[in-house]
Amino acid sequence: MKTDTNKTETEVILFTDGACSGNPGPGGWAFILRHPKSGQEIVRNGGEPDTTNNRMELMAVIAGLRTLKRPVSVELVSDSTYVLQGLSTWMKGWKANGWKRRDGKQFKEIKNVDLWQELDRLVTEHEIRFTHVRGHRGHAENEMCDKLAVEACQQVRKEAKP
Repeated sequence: MKTDTNKTETEVILFTDGACSGNPGPGGWAFILRHPKSGQEIVRNGGEPDTTNNRMELMAVIAGLRTLKRPVSVELVSDSTYVLQGLSTWMKGWKANGWKRRDGKQFKEIKNVDLWQELDRLVTEHEIRFTHVRGHRGHAENEMCDKLAVEACQQVRKEAKP
């Protein structure tokens, strides 16, 4: 992952959010990918029947980054401290320790290692800048992603009922 150290102009902004009903339980994710110069946006959501909130937060970022066709400068906007801290701080140590985290004197596999490894693969292609927003505080795109993630979660729940 390249960090935005030379202040390259942001080409796209990726807003993300995840939701879960129960933890674990049915979950949903959503993203808005915006190209500020053209005003074009891609909005998508999806879900899984048995997941966690953290997995849905990660899936939102993964799905958004998978949408990109070439390396770009990305501003990732999320209310997930888990995702942002993982990308900006924790992942380097996890990788150095074979995707494990220190737990006292032992090393344990990190949770959601499959998604972190996929995210690691995706972020190496782009310059990423991280912006944390507080959830449910009126940030328009965060609120929209939350709404779409909850809708996906509800759809998964409805499809799972006999």
